Amino acid sequence: QVQLVESGGGLAQAGGSLRLSCAASGSIVQINSMGWYRQAPGKQREMVATIRSGSTTNYSDSVKGRFTISRDNAKNTVYLQMNSLKPEDTAVYYCNAVGISSRSTSYFQNFNSWGQGTQVTVSS
Repeated sequence: QVQLVESGGGLAQAGGSLRLSCAASGSIVQINSMGWYRQAPGKQREMVATIRSGSTTNYSDSVKGRFTISRDNAKNTVYLQMNSLKPEDTAVYYCNAVGISSRSTSYFQNFNSWGQGTQVTVSS
């Protein structure tokens, strides 16, 4: 089992900043990618940003130039620095991690885990 714990959400004014953190724990062998997704009321969950183990990043067009994803491999933690926030960034933000975990010294399995979500609200 791999667990993800998010923190850092909250309320910000338009133009402001917030920083999200997500720490992965459990029987992790390796994490191939980590990312942030969001879901606004009445909308489908969408990708915000992802980062692979080699530090390759990918951003949705709506956040390019405003959000920065980074990763601390030693801590199995991913961050999302959100600047120049807009009211349309309001959503529940979910952390995701994909990789390999172990149930024993000889049994490995893929995992695709999600955090519980953290609310980000941007007021105009």
